[in-house]
Amino acid sequence: MSRTSTEESELFNGPQKVSATEECIGPMRLTQEPIQVLLVFAKEDGQSDAFWWACDRAGFRCNIARTPESAIECFLDKSHEIVVIDGRHSRYFEAEAVCRLIRATKRSEHTVILAVVPQTPSGQEEQSVLPLLCAGFSRRYVENSSVSACYNELLQIEHGEVRCQFKLRACNSVFTALDHCQEAVEITSEDHVIQYVNPAFECMMGYHKGELIGKELTELPKSDKNRADLLDTINTCIKKGKEWQGIYYARRKSGDSIQQHVKITPVIGQGGKIRHFVSIKRPHSDNNKQVHKINKDGEHSQSESHSLRHRDRRKESVDTRSISSRGSDAPSLQNRRYSSVARIHSMTIEAPITKVINIINAAQESSPVSVAEALDRVLEILRTTELYSPQLASKEDDPHTNDLVGGLMSDGLRRLSGNEYVFSKSTFPNLSQSQLAIPVTLNDIPPAIAEMLDDEDQWEFNILELEAATCKRPLTYLGLKIFARFGVCEFLSCSEATLRCWLQIIEANYHASNSYHNSTHAADVLHATAYFLRKEKVKGSLEQLDEVAALIAATVHDVDHPGRTNSFLCNAGSELAILYNDTAVLESHHAALAFQLTVSDSKSNIFKNIDRTQFRTLRQAIIDMVLATEMTRHFEHVNKFANSINKPMAAIEESSSNSEGSDSEGPASIRNSPENRLLIKRMMIKCADVANPCRPLELCIEWAGRISEEYFAQTDEEKRQGLPVVMPVFDRNTCSIPKSQISFIDYFITDMFDAWDAFASLPGLMEHLSENYKYWKGLDDMKCKSLRPAPPP
Repeated sequence: MSRTSTEESELFNGPQKVSATEECIGPMRLTQEPIQVLLVFAKEDGQSDAFWWACDRAGFRCNIARTPESAIECFLDKSHEIVVIDGRHSRYFEAEAVCRLIRATKRSEHTVILAVVPQTPSGQEEQSVLPLLCAGFSRRYVENSSVSACYNELLQIEHGEVRCQFKLRACNSVFTALDHCQEAVEITSEDHVIQYVNPAFECMMGYHKGELIGKELTELPKSDKNRADLLDTINTCIKKGKEWQGIYYARRKSGDSIQQHVKITPVIGQGGKIRHFVSIKRPHSDNNKQVHKINKDGEHSQSESHSLRHRDRRKESVDTRSISSRGSDAPSLQNRRYSSVARIHSMTIEAPITKVINIINAAQESSPVSVAEALDRVLEILRTTELYSPQLASKEDDPHTNDLVGGLMSDGLRRLSGNEYVFSKSTFPNLSQSQLAIPVTLNDIPPAIAEMLDDEDQWEFNILELEAATCKRPLTYLGLKIFARFGVCEFLSCSEATLRCWLQIIEANYHASNSYHNSTHAADVLHATAYFLRKEKVKGSLEQLDEVAALIAATVHDVDHPGRTNSFLCNAGSELAILYNDTAVLESHHAALAFQLTVSDSKSNIFKNIDRTQFRTLRQAIIDMVLATEMTRHFEHVNKFANSINKPMAAIEESSSNSEGSDSEGPASIRNSPENRLLIKRMMIKCADVANPCRPLELCIEWAGRISEEYFAQTDEEKRQGLPVVMPVFDRNTCSIPKSQISFIDYFITDMFDAWDAFASLPGLMEHLSENYKYWKGLDDMKCKSLRPAPPP
């Protein structure tokens, strides 16, 4: 094969054979990609060709560099396992100098570097290899342009040094795992000299590893609580090569004793003899409550109670900003919006998660110690399974938050205690619900209702007044107006009469007896969805099919809601819970029933005139949005939106603002991709579904009373039926509504609406949210547990 000479800085890939080797090291299996080889030869000749073809025969991947600079560049890019440096012609470069440059990089720690040296003339004494070793070379190869000789040399390196380096790299992984293990690990030599302790051991015993490594176990203080013959029993067992485990008292540095469950395993090494002992220790009995905690000064404390381990990490990092921002004036809303979005971005969690972990691991290599330690804590979080669920406070700290968040986000039963409270139930005005005719067309709407609907495009639109005027049937009237505004009938090729029948059927299947989840709530969510759809960025991101799907999804999203939570239905073994396997029970039912009702009668089938493909697309979009209202995936949806929409758009807008003649196509392309349109629609209906805290104060108070009454009714029924009480603080005799609202805003509303506001620009909503939060905080500070402050005496 003939290859032309390259320019000084040129790099090019040699033969590549896509194969990988597998090797087991103890119980650990390593999968190694084809070995990477870098040839550093200034000129192409028979020797460089021989190594080239030897790499091809061995199935290695090969690169060639002609200069020291290009060699370093290529090595930093590929991290080769083997580097071959031509040391025969010093007029081109000094082989020792190139080797030192490579060894100066951290990546060369596990690299084998081979020096090609000229043959020693006959009669001359062979030169010492010491200068080569001092320069960092691992081996030398006496010039021989035989492909077989080069091939044999590479095979010897692969089966010798390279495999050893693989094992060393595996050891690094094992020790990294030990460093992050929660159990205390101690490794001693065969003579019981301490070789290694992990951070968990330091934490448990109060020692720093520098005080322990190199000391014999006999030098450390012993607890006098062990029976006299216990140490002899342990030694007799492990010296026979048998594992020992049992209860043992150890003495901390502070002098107090700790009862541990200990497992000591002998490790067989060279010569088939015991070379090490590995001890794994964890606190026993009451000492289970001792956990490792980092205090405010960043120092380690060792005797915090177990309850502190579940202290709300999210609130520690978030609430300072939340509280201070709500206490500030309105002009700071803009800063709060972007600072909170930045905070959401800092929680970057993207698929595949392994890629993220690998990137962080790579970043640690070149980071200062403080940064590397912080990244360690990040990795601990990323390796958990519940990436999007916040850590809840202990019940002593905030039972309202525990019950509210736990009740909404899980199907498991929870039993926590509540506070004292007497609820003043809000009432509807006395209305006749029987004699209000539903209009045939929009033109037939009664004047008083039509006048109300003129303001439906305003966020401050009072849905409760429409509820009263329509005798608790606001959904049909508002639906006719909003669907007409968005051209839904034209898009679906259906008549207004068909739409009217459909709205009536859907509204009839909402339970008017529910204080909260009734057709007024559905109308409220429809109104919010329509309001969001009119915002510039939202409208510019979605197609008309998306808009129609969003409006339909908002209309049906809680149809046939029984006024009970998913947890209640699962605990009660309801037919719906059995049908949907205790998973997103209500949301699945709402979506399924909506389509059953729609297609059951041609008079109300709004989809009857669209083609099958369009129907399938529309159906999928509606189902996806309804299922997005289920709360167990709340944090997942919010984080995906922030990371996939807000973060890239913010980066593009920032770079565009720093350059003249910027193009706005970048942000639009991000928003308009099918995947991101899906995220926008999910976020939109989620925000519309729980927008009550962002409504004007009087509406916010009314909705808070209604949802509390529904939760009270559920608690009453759970007690009557002997079911697990999902949210015990929602006992009508003990609950604090202000506390429940504060918890709901802190955990679910603030971050989500900050992210949505950053996208859709909703300063009015954020003003209401801030004012409403201050209202609930004021009531709570006054120890008031009802919806409104007590009247003056």
